Order: sequence, then structure tokens, then C-alpha cells
Amino acid sequence: MKPARFIRYQSSVNLCVAERDFPMQQPNGPPPGGLKYSSAAVLEFPSLMQIVRGYASSEAGQAYVAALEPSTDREWIARQQQLTSEIRGYLAAGGSFDFSGLFDAQELLDKSRIQGAALATEDLRDILLIVDRAAQWRNVVLQPPVSMNSAWPAVEELTAGVSDFSDLLKFFGHKIAPDGTLDDHASPELAALRREMEKQKRHIQSSLQVFLRKLSEGGATQDEVIAIRGERFVIPVKTEQRRRVSGVIHGASSSGQTVFIEPLETIEQNNELVRMLEDEQAEIHRILVQMTERVGREAVAIARASGVLLELELQFAKAHFANDYGCSPAEITNAGLLLENARHPVLERNLRRKQIAIIPISLSMTGEQRQLIISGPNTGGKTVCLKTVGLLALMAQAGIPVPAERAQFPVFDAVLADIGDYQSIEQNLSTFSAHVTNIDLISRTATRDSLVVLDELGSATDPEEGAALAVSIAAHFRSRDSRTIISTHLTALKVYAANVDGVLNASLGFDEKTMQPTYALRLGVPGASAGINIAQRLGLNQEIIDAARARMGTQTREISTFLDRLHEEVTQLSQQKLTLSRAQKETETEKHRLQSEGMTEQRAKVRELEKKLEALLRDFEYQAREAVGAVQERAAAQKLSKDAERRIAKLRREFKEQFNSSVVAHHTGADVGDENARPHEVKHIQVGDTVKLKSLGRNARVVRKIDEAMLEVEMGAMKMRVPREDIAEIVGGRNFQEKPAFTPVQSARARGISVSLAEGEGQAASEIHVIGQNVEEATDNVEKFIDRAFLAGHSQVRVVHGSGMGILRKALRQFLKTHPHVNKVSEPPHHEGGAGATVVELKQ
Repeated sequence: MKPARFIRYQSSVNLCVAERDFPMQQPNGPPPGGLKYSSAAVLEFPSLMQIVRGYASSEAGQAYVAALEPSTDREWIARQQQLTSEIRGYLAAGGSFDFSGLFDAQELLDKSRIQGAALATEDLRDILLIVDRAAQWRNVVLQPPVSMNSAWPAVEELTAGVSDFSDLLKFFGHKIAPDGTLDDHASPELAALRREMEKQKRHIQSSLQVFLRKLSEGGATQDEVIAIRGERFVIPVKTEQRRRVSGVIHGASSSGQTVFIEPLETIEQNNELVRMLEDEQAEIHRILVQMTERVGREAVAIARASGVLLELELQFAKAHFANDYGCSPAEITNAGLLLENARHPVLERNLRRKQIAIIPISLSMTGEQRQLIISGPNTGGKTVCLKTVGLLALMAQAGIPVPAERAQFPVFDAVLADIGDYQSIEQNLSTFSAHVTNIDLISRTATRDSLVVLDELGSATDPEEGAALAVSIAAHFRSRDSRTIISTHLTALKVYAANVDGVLNASLGFDEKTMQPTYALRLGVPGASAGINIAQRLGLNQEIIDAARARMGTQTREISTFLDRLHEEVTQLSQQKLTLSRAQKETETEKHRLQSEGMTEQRAKVRELEKKLEALLRDFEYQAREAVGAVQERAAAQKLSKDAERRIAKLRREFKEQFNSSVVAHHTGADVGDENARPHEVKHIQVGDTVKLKSLGRNARVVRKIDEAMLEVEMGAMKMRVPREDIAEIVGGRNFQEKPAFTPVQSARARGISVSLAEGEGQAASEIHVIGQNVEEATDNVEKFIDRAFLAGHSQVRVVHGSGMGILRKALRQFLKTHPHVNKVSEPPHHEGGAGATVVELKQ
């Protein structure tokens, strides 16, 4: 941060030269380069700093804030802006911190480093306050608020200068009371001494109470109270009765009617108490020396922490100011000068007190635009505009957020201003002479990197000579390439701005209808002074107004008329632009409304489509289950696996076609009221039909039609409502023609599955001979035989395996009992083969 600086003003000229003095505790050190020349006072920078200073709570912090000044070091400026922005983020997250009580502790810290020095307990308490606050802030940085949504690296880097004072705070814990006295816990010796002293005091008071009661009976005492004079306990005795009390007189009351006597009986007791007091003071001194030495060892760290706290208080003050005045961090760039809705903070503060809204200004001097000539009516705000630009430039280079929606500044090596009335009787300077003296110094000082603001250039002298001088001065600064802002009423300067590259006209508005200035800055258009119109508004005699208009030259009148017409056209264009902007906003609003309605309608269609797709999925699942059911048997699965895959592929194609047709029909609206657009639904269902339900896989009878999409069906004793899309097929009823019984092969072919048999269809053998074959060979042949018999529709077959040792018979019968197509295995009668054959009953 920028440390304290001493300002030296040069005579009546509003320039100041700064000399730096850097105190030890500055954590960031001074910026490498400050503004060599700055018209800070004219631009009301000190008044601004008084506003910012009001946001600091400690005296040291207020002094630290008041010492802040602009710098030319980009890194320092960027760091200041970043620190303030991060503290604003902390405040936005609900954070706060108490800086009250901070002070400049450098002198005390220097004293603490002297061998044998003893700081007073009040001084130690104040130093511990700094240490405690530093430790508190260190904890805040280590554990920031949870609601903070951004990091604060600059604050963390600054806080890194705060040491860990845990041991120091632990050492001083409960040793110094809030009133600045040493607590009994400061040392065991001090605690013991104070206990003995309390006992001695009670003993003395008890003795004096007995003595007082004796004296009060004779009326010798003034009051039955015990007083203390010079650390000794005494009793008040009436002056005329003092000879009745043997002891030492320690003074009298202000009225002289009472004397305070220490009785002989308690002199020795008081002496012992005084001795104890001396021992207590010696112990206190020893403790203070020890405490001071402990502080001295940490003096450098405490000084550094104190500097960090002062820097933080500055950043908190800037952050609070920025929040209250709606400020933004300035962009430091070489692209030029730009302000959007900028306000002069001192003027805004004053207008707030009157509950008047300030009118912001916007201007741009980017690229090759090096000069801005502002013209317009009197009391139109030209001076305020110049001061706003100059003050905000100083604020930006001091690292203070500026009151604007957006601000962009280069780094100026000097901010120079000639504003106001500098007439000085003492120095024999007229207003014109003071202006010339000031402008001369500015012209010799300004460089390409300087900002120059000149108010009412060419005024206070003959208009023709003033115009020639004003144009020459403007041209001089243009040749120096200084960034210059000039306010004027002179037509010559307006013409100069219109004809010279890099120079831009601007005007402050004036409402011809209300005869009032609008204070709105308009770039690219020169302004009319409207002096006669304003004089008329202020009530000047109409005859004088008419005579003045008559005396105006033809060229002047034509220029004035042209400017009035130009401003009227610009105003109309602005109004048209505003109207178009409003119409565009209304169009955008209507567009968003229609989009919102469209989205609502689209969501409804999507929900409807989702229902249709669910029906398609249920239909696909049903057909897939039916296809799988057809090939569940082991033998059939082996024979029909490839055909089943083709069947499932066919179902996938059908599902895809149905899905695509449903989507297309949905988006085109072709499915609205069209039953044919819903191929997954069974058509022509009548009451009394027996239907198969997809969801349950069971048959049910249609009892009644509730509507086109819902049916009531009964399944045994149970009735239920089902959607039409849950009907897989009609299996009986009016619209059903009974199908003849098919063999498994015929059923498969009826479903579109290609089946071919090794033998002629229906000519499969009903008996197989496997005598002489081993178990493995016989089992394989019997398995194929059973498959062909099952597919041919046989209900019973015979396997001849012979008797032998019974091994083959046992193995084949065990195999047949587990075969999926076999219902029952039995041994035929003796005359039909007996144990040498096996009768197999097949499933139907």
C-alpha cells in the first residue's frame, strides 16, 4: 500500500509534489513510483479520502487510509485492486472483522527490546490486542466462510506476514485483566502476597472497628467508617476530640472539622501492610520486566502483523466504500480511457444528503483520440464532468474501485488540472493571470503519459483573443500527445475539434422545452452555450433578452440555430433508438414467451410419445416372450435356435418400423384420431371376445367397452380395467375362428419359422433298436429319435435295447425320465418285449 506522504503545495498553483516517508510497519512497502505531479486537491481527492477514511474504525487505520495516494506502478495498482475485490467477496459471503483499538505500537515495541525495560500493564494489554486480532485474522484466512465461492490468493499472500502467536498468547493468558491490571494468576508469588495482604487488611479493619465502637459511645468520632490515607488505615475523629485518641494524625478533611488518626494499636499492623505492598510492587515489576522481554523477542513479528492489520483495515474500508457507492475495479490498460455511467463520489455523497439522484456520465477516448472538447450550457455539468474523469483516474491509480459500471484507464505519470477561480489579491493575480500561470506550469510538465483537464479554456479575457489562445493551448497539448479534456463555450474550439484528427467534440445536453440542462454527456456533437436561453429561464427582463438576440451576429445566430437543430435531431435519433431498443426487448420477451409455450406443448407431446413407446415396448416384450416360449424345450431349441434368432431379428425390425412410424406420425400429427397409425393395438375388439393380455400373459373375456382406449375384462371371478394397448390378440369369440390343432412343427411354421426334417413329414418311426450299442452311442441315437417323434406329433414310442446285464436299459430309462419331451417311462408287458424294451409316452 501507499504509505504516509507529506504534501507541499506550490503557491496558488493547484499542483502538488509528494515526498514519501515510509513507517516500519508497512507490510507491502511503498509503491515503486508515485505521481510526480498531481492536482489532487483541485480534483477533491482529499475529500474523497475523508469519505473512505470514515469506513475505518481505529485511529491508526483512519490515518493509514488518509495517507493513501496514487502510484504509477502497475503491479502495485493491480495488487490493491485484487485485495479490495477479494475482501468484497469475503463481505458478500457474510464475513466481518473488528479493527477497533488498533494503534501505532512502534514506540512501545522499540522500548520492549531494551534490556530490563518494563512496559506498563496498559501498554502490554494494548499490544496483546494487536496480537490477538492478528491471530483471529490468521484463523479466518485458514478457515474462510463456507459460502465464499472464490479463492483469495492476494489476501492469503498478505496474511502470510502474520506469524503464529499461539505460544505468546498462551504465555499471557489470564495474566492481564481487561482494566489493565495484573491478575493474581500472573505468578504464584503474586497470588500468595495478595492473599496475605487481604488477611492483613481484614485484621486491621477488625481492630479499628472495635476501637471505633468505643469512641462512638463518647461522641468522639465523626462517622463510624474506616478511611485510607497513604496506604494506611485510619479513623475519622472530630477535631475537638482528637486528644482523646492516641495515635498519628494523617491529615484533616477539607472543612477542618475532621482529622484522620492512625491509632497506636494499629501502627505496627499498618507497617506490616505497607511492607507487603512494597513486596507486591517488587513482584509486579519483576513480572512486567519478564512480560516486556517476552514481547521484545516477538517485536519484529508483532510490528509486521500490525502493518498487515492496517493494510487489511484499508482494504475493508475500500471494500465498504465500493459496496455503498456501487463501484467497480478499474481496468488498467494502454487501450485508452473509457467510462460507463461514472459518478463523482463527493458530489454523490452531497446529493444523497439532499435525496437527489446523481446523473452519471459516459465517455470514451480510445485509440488515437487524444483530446475531448466538451461544450454545452452554463450550469450544465461540464466542470463536474472534468472533475469526475480526473478524480476517478486518481482513484484507479490509488487502487480504489471507482463509482462506475465500467472504467478503463492507462497509467498516467501526472494528473494535471486547471479548474476554478484562482484570483488572488495578495499575489496581485487576476483570474486570467492565475489561469495562465497554472496552464504554463502544466504545459511544461505534461508528457504523452499525462492526463490534462482544463476548465473554461480561453475565458476571463477578450473573446477573440481568448479563442485564439485556447486553440493554441489545445494544439500545444495535442502536439505533446497528452490526453486532454477541455471544457469551453468558444465556437473556435468546437470548430478545431471538428477539423483536427484525434480530437473529439462532446456536449452536455440542454432541454429546450424545459430550459433545463440534462447533464447527459453526448460524444461526437458540439453543444450550444444557450446563455440567452438560460438568462431567460432565470427571469432576466424580456426586453434585454430580445435586444441580446438582435445584437447577435448573423454567423453566430446561424451557428446557434444549426447546433440547436443538430441537437434536436440527435435527441430524436436517441428517442428512436430507445424506442427500437424497447421494441427489441418486447420482441425478445415475446420470443421467450412463445418458446416457453412451445416447450410446454413439446413436453406434453413427449409425454404422449413416451406412452406410445411404452405400449410398443410392452408389445415387443410380449412377442419376444411368445417367441422364446416356442423354443423353450431343449430339443426344439437345438433345432430352431437359428430360426429363433431370425425371428427375434424380424421382431426387432418390426419394432423399429413401428417406432419410426409412431415418431413420424407423432411429429406430423398424422396419428391424431387415426387408429391405423397405432399398429401395436389390436383392432375390432367386441364384447364377448376372449383376448390374451400382454401384461399377465393370460386369457380374459371382454365384458364391456368403457371407451375407445379402455376395456373391462373378466378373468374367472375377477374383473379389471385394461387399456386397449394391453391386448395381445383375440383368442376366441365373435371375431375368432378356431384354428385346427397343429403339431409343433406346424405351429412353428405357422409362426414363420422354417423347419425341415430328415425324414418325410409325419413318417417318423415309432420304434428304435439300439441293441449292441454302448451307452453313449445309444443315448445320442435315442435323443434324436425322441426329437423327431415329438416333432411328428407321436404320443407314444418304443425303445428296444435288449435285456443283457441291464446296464444299457438302466442308463436309457434314467435319461428318458429327465428328457423335456417325455411325460412317462414304463416297461411293456412280457409278450411285447418286457425288460428288453421301454415304452415312452410323449408330451402333447
